[in-house]
Amino acid sequence: MRLRKNKLRLAIYLCGAAIVTLTLAIVAHKIPNTFAQNETAIQDIENADPTDNPTGSYEEEPEHFVTIYDQSKKIFQIKTSAITVRETLERAKVELADSDKVEPSLTTQIDSDDFYINIYRSRPVLIIDGLNRKRLMTASHDPKTIAADAGLTVYDGDTIEEVENTNFLEVGDLTTYKITRNGGRTVTLEEAIPYTESTIQDSSLANGEKEVRTQGEDGRKVLKYRIQFVDGVEVSRELESEVITKEPVEKVVAVGSKKSIAPEWSKCAEYARAAGVSEDDLYDALTLIYHESGCRVDSTNAYSGAYGIPQALPGEKMASMGSDWKTNPVTQIKWMIDYVNRRYGGWKQALEFWNCIGTCRGVTKNSTWY
Repeated sequence: MRLRKNKLRLAIYLCGAAIVTLTLAIVAHKIPNTFAQNETAIQDIENADPTDNPTGSYEEEPEHFVTIYDQSKKIFQIKTSAITVRETLERAKVELADSDKVEPSLTTQIDSDDFYINIYRSRPVLIIDGLNRKRLMTASHDPKTIAADAGLTVYDGDTIEEVENTNFLEVGDLTTYKITRNGGRTVTLEEAIPYTESTIQDSSLANGEKEVRTQGEDGRKVLKYRIQFVDGVEVSRELESEVITKEPVEKVVAVGSKKSIAPEWSKCAEYARAAGVSEDDLYDALTLIYHESGCRVDSTNAYSGAYGIPQALPGEKMASMGSDWKTNPVTQIKWMIDYVNRRYGGWKQALEFWNCIGTCRGVTKNSTWY
């Protein structure tokens, strides 16, 4: 009888051990281990098929080298056409918790080579403020920042320091901080001063091309407030002083304004034929094209913004004929064919309207346009 009971106990123990092992395996499978990424994973990202990208074609955006650090450990160095930090991490399959911190921010644009992304993982923290106990997940190691994230104010003269937690039920992995109030009547805060952005025209760059000349940097300022208390509760604060400790650095972006060279008549004729212009209409079509844009695919009106060979306004209208509307002369002329046929009934009529000054088709014109 005793032997049967011992066998039963052994069976129960083995079942329990199996359940624990299975549970740990499931948990380990679900928790992302970014440090386990290796050179093979990096190679897979670099050699990824552009058609697998759900946000669009890789070739349409410039590529940059980006290095990703997780808890100060380098996990990836990749070449990517991702536009933002968020998109870069998504493509690299780096998982983030809501309370993790990323520098620069997820919305920052990847606009230069040797771009660095730093990830700081959050951890559980307990803050003790008298009888008030606040728990939160934070990636910060600055006590004042942690207190602010917990919705607590540390006044001038107060102290906040990491302490040993003697509460058995709270020990675990919690890092514990304690605020000691010393009757402070002022509070000093540091805030960011957002940088501004400006653009400059550069005729040495291709039309529409962008190049960051100066990276923007936020400034910093220190503000000191006088606090009003009622029954020990803050009811208002008045700004006493404001000191700028670091001036922001303006971000300067150069935008290309270099114009392409107008192609020869014979070359433009090749574009027009490929787009579907008939030989009977070719002379009228090319005459109108050269009047409008010189057959330059990147021709831009400095005042209205009309773009391309047909001077479409806005240029995005030509996307109806193809995604390459910005750079393909054939796509642009296809759109122009549709436009002149619908609006004027053909190339001859469109050119007549262009040349007309005065009242033309019920429209008063003071200059040539179509």
